[in-house]
Amino acid sequence: MTKTAVGTKAPSVGKSAGRGQYARAALPAELPTGVRNIAIIGHSGVGKTTLVEHLLSYAGMTNRLGSIAEGNTVSDSDPVEVSQQRSVLLSACSLMWKDVLVNLLDTPGFGDFVGELRAGLRAADAVLFLVSAVDPLDETILALWQECAALDLPRAVVINRLEMPGADFDTTIDAVGAEFGLLAGNAVVALAEPAEDNSAVVGLLEGDGARSAALIEAIIAESEDEALLEDYLNGSELDRSRLLADLHIAVGRGHLHPVLPVCTSSDVGLAELLDLIVDGLPSPAERPLPPAWTPIGGTGPPLACDPEGPLAAEVVRTSADPYVGRVSLVRIFSGTLSADCLVHVTGRGGQERGHPDHDADEKPATLLSTSLVPIDRVVAGNICLLSRLGSAETGDTLCEPGRPLVMLPWELPAPLLPIAVAAPSREDEDRLAKALSRLSAADPAVRIDRNADTGQLVLWCLGDAHAEVVLSRLRDACAMLAVEPVRIAFRATFAAGSDGRGRHIKQSGGHGQYAVCTIRVEPTSRGSGVTFVDRVVGGAIPKQFIASVEKGVRVQLAKGLADGIPVDDVQVTLTDGKAHSVDSSDGAFQAAGALAISDAAAAARLQILEPVDEVDILVGEHHIGAVLSDLSTRRARVTGTELVNTNPPGARNVIHAEMPAIELVRYSTILRGLTGGAGTFTRAYLRHDPAPAGTVV
Repeated sequence: MTKTAVGTKAPSVGKSAGRGQYARAALPAELPTGVRNIAIIGHSGVGKTTLVEHLLSYAGMTNRLGSIAEGNTVSDSDPVEVSQQRSVLLSACSLMWKDVLVNLLDTPGFGDFVGELRAGLRAADAVLFLVSAVDPLDETILALWQECAALDLPRAVVINRLEMPGADFDTTIDAVGAEFGLLAGNAVVALAEPAEDNSAVVGLLEGDGARSAALIEAIIAESEDEALLEDYLNGSELDRSRLLADLHIAVGRGHLHPVLPVCTSSDVGLAELLDLIVDGLPSPAERPLPPAWTPIGGTGPPLACDPEGPLAAEVVRTSADPYVGRVSLVRIFSGTLSADCLVHVTGRGGQERGHPDHDADEKPATLLSTSLVPIDRVVAGNICLLSRLGSAETGDTLCEPGRPLVMLPWELPAPLLPIAVAAPSREDEDRLAKALSRLSAADPAVRIDRNADTGQLVLWCLGDAHAEVVLSRLRDACAMLAVEPVRIAFRATFAAGSDGRGRHIKQSGGHGQYAVCTIRVEPTSRGSGVTFVDRVVGGAIPKQFIASVEKGVRVQLAKGLADGIPVDDVQVTLTDGKAHSVDSSDGAFQAAGALAISDAAAAARLQILEPVDEVDILVGEHHIGAVLSDLSTRRARVTGTELVNTNPPGARNVIHAEMPAIELVRYSTILRGLTGGAGTFTRAYLRHDPAPAGTVV
């Protein structure tokens, strides 16, 4: 057969309406089969937002610039996105193609915003994975592919930027097939290829070359149509409609990943891409739903993507609009959500969210489509916007009053970059508290912590870019917000044994104060804490005051003896003392105990202890040398390495190490630089060890 161009450049419908105008509004679909929820995934800067805008324009929608709370497209118009010149927020928009409603979810590609990425993947039923025809595949791209693979999401690959100098479709498709196919263990094959002058894309279902054969064989391998296989083996002409039907099945199973070329600058390939979305990617009715249970832990009703089923929806993004207030982007998994109806909000709280679990009935102000058109209802499988859900936060479940459900939340990476902030005045503190509440509602990837040891308010972020976004949001509400150096929770211990005497005697009319005690302080093993031992004989200190001495000692050790650093890992032995039958009291012996521990410290040398964390670092095979070399400069003790994936290019090593916490303050940024953004790590407090001489606390 001779290759024929099945899609040439078509005029962009709707552009005559002019920038800033709606050419046609996307209407909500009444059945799940009439909806496609597609996440746009790719490396930062690969052109995801540009592709979405061109798809909207090509389908006759608006080309108006705006964000999730501002309009029907997803350009990076948020002030923080403009300053960073990258997408940092999940955005949603919609278009109609062949009478199917297509919801497009534009996700950030930068590693700091993986929380937004995973929210977009939760709302999606399939993925368009963008790859540049100019740039080589790197570990960040492979990590993004694995994010999708871990959720078993059907994926199609879009090779973009074919019009750029140095673009090479053949090299890119070979790399994609090798790298992604190996990671997926499935077929990654071209569905079309560009014409020589990039003026059209050429379909391969009717072709006779090697790529056509690879495509058809990959489809037939997943087909349950035995007659189709027989026709192929006999060399008979194949029915294109049967091939497309089996392509849909294979893609939905995640066993085949079709690849399409696109030139966004000339709109070449956009029609074929929209056809693939509608005809080749699964509808919500073909995808499993996230697990759900009742808030008390029982099994919830079986859920299906059925408009007649119980309501089960999830808030996947929360934003604040200056005019309409809080806006929630919601995916409806089951049931039907109607305007002006009550919904029950359930969700997790906890220390980092700053409130108890959610359990309240609320009435949203407005129900909107993603194009900001007021609608009466939205059915299972679709996505919508709700305004002014006062308590609902990202990750919360919306269900029917009287039938509460909790959907399994998507997993979020642990934020490991600490940023300490402070408000200079009481008024600023109030503003900061309100801003933190809004931040917690919108961004579950940030953890808010009041450090018990240092007293600092610490925001744990995913990286520098994430921290910049977080601080920008807070400063909008609290202009005087200050960023402080993160303080480390140092401790101290006695380097050797020491004796101390506390004498608290006062006489000023009436009952006086009289208490004397003698103690011996000795260092103990790491992690043993503070031990108090009573060795008083002969009743030198009455029994009822022994506990008073202990309380005074423990309070003073917790307050600190040098630079306010708490003292730990010591045994304090009470050896002797004196009391007065009238003037001795609980308060007097507490004061004597505190004086005794200070006296012992004055005669001894204190050893500064620094916190040490247990660290597991996950890196690619070819980065392990650089990471190990860097660890040697950070006083880390490597305790072992292990290979956790032996399948290149996805091979990964875990480096187990013990590292001082002071070296981990900026380690998330350092590791990203060493590994091209692909390295990750976890940390957990292990113990306090002696700090090097001259450590500044």
